[in-house]
Amino acid sequence: MKVSNYTIPRVVVASWVMLNPADTTSVATKADHPQKKSFDVFKPLRHLLDNIEVKDAKFAHWLCSLIPAQCPFERDIKVFGHTVFHIPPMCKLNPVYDEVVALRFRALCYLADVCKEDISCYC
Repeated sequence: MKVSNYTIPRVVVASWVMLNPADTTSVATKADHPQKKSFDVFKPLRHLLDNIEVKDAKFAHWLCSLIPAQCPFERDIKVFGHTVFHIPPMCKLNPVYDEVVALRFRALCYLADVCKEDISCYC
């Protein structure tokens, strides 16, 4: 594939590969690699958080004020105006982080879509 001189630099070009149906025997499938069974301690809590429905404006306001928009633990430690070190966000270490963020998002969507409220104060 030729790239013209007028393309923008750093453009990622995706290409598709066409396989001959006769050659598909060499392609690995999911059946070739069985899933490893693992015990997830937090699965019931994840399921509980995913099934919480936001149907009340007061509850949605409470969720949005309770769950922060960004990680409260991330900090830059500065001495005399120079950054000495950076404490990275540790929220990703929380095993139910994605479910909590999704719950906050559902509450914000409820307030914006159903209650027609301005949610810019929660961002």
